[in-house]
Amino acid sequence: MATPTRRLEGKVALITGASSGIGECTARLFAQNGAKVIIADIQDELGQTVCDSIGSGNSTYVHCDVTKEEDVKNAVDTAITTYGKLDIMFNNAAYLDPLKPRIIDTDKSDFERVLNVNVTGVFLGMKHAARVMVPARTGSIISTSSVTSILGGLGTHAYCSSKHALVGLTKNLAIELGQFGIRVNCLSPYGLATPLASHIFGLEAAGVENFFDSIANLKGVTLKADDIAQAALFLASEESKYISGQNLAIDGGFCVGNSSVNMFKTQ
Repeated sequence: MATPTRRLEGKVALITGASSGIGECTARLFAQNGAKVIIADIQDELGQTVCDSIGSGNSTYVHCDVTKEEDVKNAVDTAITTYGKLDIMFNNAAYLDPLKPRIIDTDKSDFERVLNVNVTGVFLGMKHAARVMVPARTGSIISTSSVTSILGGLGTHAYCSSKHALVGLTKNLAIELGQFGIRVNCLSPYGLATPLASHIFGLEAAGVENFFDSIANLKGVTLKADDIAQAALFLASEESKYISGQNLAIDGGFCVGNSSVNMFKTQ
């Protein structure tokens, strides 16, 4: 039996929020596909555990609060000093504020915290990835957005605003960096059971999945973190060499229709 192609052989990737959830799953998948991975997070014990399980020869953990520019700069510099380059930047770290649907109940501090992590944090990741990718004239920058970047009413005001901003930032940067051979894209997943989602909803993973499955468009399949990781792998690999400036929805068709008006729905 032929050995499966390692799609990121010789590549170096930095993933923020890589201690758990989508980030952890992606770090493992990237390493399995031949990449050296910088695991960047604020959850030091979890991050080091992930790093150890992948193997010290293939991964390095670095503490990184994405709201602090010196931390993001250090994470990128760690990739350069440890592995000699940076081919892939995956801005995955995110924050979700408490579920308060009414704007009059939303605290200013919560709103600012969401934008600080989800927008400024991504901006810093993009900035410092570009710093080392532009001279190399190659690279792939990926960010985790959300279906809330496509439709309103699916999240809090802060979270929805932050994910819309991330898509705009992705498009703008794709225009700037295209001249240097650098691709910039983002992923917009439908709801799935991550540690963050379980905490916010106050449910076990199965409960979160049951909720999202009940209102999903595509039935018979449940969205998992691995599905997002596989999409990130595609955008990180040469298979997507002419794809840039895109917001890839991983939503089972959820965002292409109005769930309240469906002439095809059967009882």
